[in-house]
Amino acid sequence: MKKTNIKNLLLWYRVNKRDLPWRHTKDSYKIWISETMLQQTRVETVIPYYQRFLACLPTISSLAKINEDDLLKLWEGLGYYSRARNLQKAAKILDRDGLDFLPPIKEELQALPGVGPYTVGAILSIAYDIPEPAIDGNVMRVLSRIYEEKEDILKPKIREKYRLILQDLMKNEKASDFTQSFIELGALVCTRNPSCDVCPLKSCCKAYQHQTVSLYPMKKVKKEKPVFQKTAFIFTYKNLYMIHKREDEGLLANLYEIPNVDSFFTVDEAQEYLQTKHIIYESIQEIGEVKHIFSHQIWIIKVYFVSLQEKIRHELFVSSKEIQEKYSLPTVFQKVWNLQKEKNQKLF
Repeated sequence: MKKTNIKNLLLWYRVNKRDLPWRHTKDSYKIWISETMLQQTRVETVIPYYQRFLACLPTISSLAKINEDDLLKLWEGLGYYSRARNLQKAAKILDRDGLDFLPPIKEELQALPGVGPYTVGAILSIAYDIPEPAIDGNVMRVLSRIYEEKEDILKPKIREKYRLILQDLMKNEKASDFTQSFIELGALVCTRNPSCDVCPLKSCCKAYQHQTVSLYPMKKVKKEKPVFQKTAFIFTYKNLYMIHKREDEGLLANLYEIPNVDSFFTVDEAQEYLQTKHIIYESIQEIGEVKHIFSHQIWIIKVYFVSLQEKIRHELFVSSKEIQEKYSLPTVFQKVWNLQKEKNQKLF
């Protein structure tokens, strides 16, 4: 790839780039928020979250000081909740140091919780026009085709190879446009089903020239995701509903959930389970199943609606309005909750 190719790419970007809200700012805080949200999440999904987040938390100081439950409610539905927690951890460090911006220093950014090589590159290049590459999946897909990369692009040595190539190519260019042009090309043109005829880099793309585009990028064959069967109980008492916070580590740790167990109960088994837990109920009804696909596993959840005669001691019971406005449920448990509406029962 030559400088002339980069000129073509930058020209293409300036004509074809999408009008995205984070492209109207050089504020390092806002760019940090957008880039963190965009990890593992589609642009269309992120836009309303980004706008709502900044309306509620316009500064690093406000992010540092917000109650964690309120923060997670803002994040509800985006998934990968560790991103939100790491944002706040980093914000607290910056706020403690009296900073209301992300410092334009690579080593200081790398020391912040949750700020990896891609985010460092995005902040430095987009907010400060410092020539530091930001390499995400879109960029690696583009480069793997341009160079017909035969190795797994997830290998650190391959990413480092392309980081050095990009760092050289972006010298004397506007770093912000350079970074975003590669990301945009991967998002709009060099996709899984690419539109090679309109690609501004097709003249230097080996895969295009050799008609091998569909072979790249090379990746390891993915293992099948394990499937876990669970049973969830929507416990209700006088228009209140029971939720509690997960205490285990790992997936969905410390998030609110609808009570569930790691078994796939029949009605008889569910009734027996409630009896062993000394839960006094008026009725129990199976209302269906939900399926949720995580990045590394699949959950299939059978759902029961249980009307209680009395509250379960030491458990949290809240109104449907509080669940809607205050308590954050991960997407998998939102599916469980919304199943009730689909069955036309008065949960709300």
